[in-house]
Amino acid sequence: MTQNPEQNPAPVPSPLVRAVRTYLDHLGVERGLAANTLSSYRRDLRRYLGFLDGVGITELDAITEQTVLDFLTALREGDSEHVALSATSAGRTVVAVRGFHKFAVKDGLARLDPSVGVRPPSPAKRLPKALALGDVEAILEAAGAAGTILSMRDRALLELLYGTGARISEAVGLDVDDLDLTHGTVLLRGKGSKERIVPVGRFAREAVEAYLTRARPDLASTGKGTPAMFLNARGGRLSRQSAWTVIVKSAERAGVKAEVSPHTMRHSFATHLLEGGADVRVVQELLGHASVTTTQVYTLVTVDSLREVYAAAHPRALA
Repeated sequence: MTQNPEQNPAPVPSPLVRAVRTYLDHLGVERGLAANTLSSYRRDLRRYLGFLDGVGITELDAITEQTVLDFLTALREGDSEHVALSATSAGRTVVAVRGFHKFAVKDGLARLDPSVGVRPPSPAKRLPKALALGDVEAILEAAGAAGTILSMRDRALLELLYGTGARISEAVGLDVDDLDLTHGTVLLRGKGSKERIVPVGRFAREAVEAYLTRARPDLASTGKGTPAMFLNARGGRLSRQSAWTVIVKSAERAGVKAEVSPHTMRHSFATHLLEGGADVRVVQELLGHASVTTTQVYTLVTVDSLREVYAAAHPRALA
């Protein structure tokens, strides 16, 4: 016997499901989101609906801030049907949920937005990537085209960056008078115009002295008498972008495969100091960090290095 469809009508979607469908229609039609983006929103909100159904919530106004926070926790912890999400992926899902609730209030579907106080989780802080000492030395040796005036400038720049941990903006902002080669110090002007005096090691001093006596006078003769320490081929102050190029080109000539930037030299300076036994607060002062918390990220790098050495050397490390 054929059943009459009217005897088994399709289940009526809950107000929550209807609200989500309305929001997705809004994103697709009025906002014109790309198909892939819309698919991501649909997937994220489907998971949200599944969570709400699991805790017995079917009405928008029954959702509280704690509900949204519990959902965020569930995203990060995972369950038998879902893998735990990274902070980035969970954050993307929370953004979709916040967008939905904001729309629901604006469209008159809900009285309050329970997600307004919920912030996406912060992504895990990326550890700075330091170069091996051998790679740093290879880059220093490859500075500039051999035997040219610019090679002496480039070597002095790279030695100073690695030898002092200076930011690239601090290095190109140096004037000749900021260096005291007699006492082996340099005056660096950091963020917020904060000044600090940093020691300059022997290798950096020798490279700077060679540049000042044998190269800078020739470069300065084509310019207008700038006090800048590092000059370009026209006698003007070397730009940040040009200094960046010096580092990248030197790394290429050295055959270093790792991604290298001005900050890589700064990271390497800090990491190598800590691996050599320097106190983190001393490194903080040298880097010009306002808080030691900023510097402590480098201690995580050195702990990883210690862990690798331990795992390779201790007879029962892998037991």
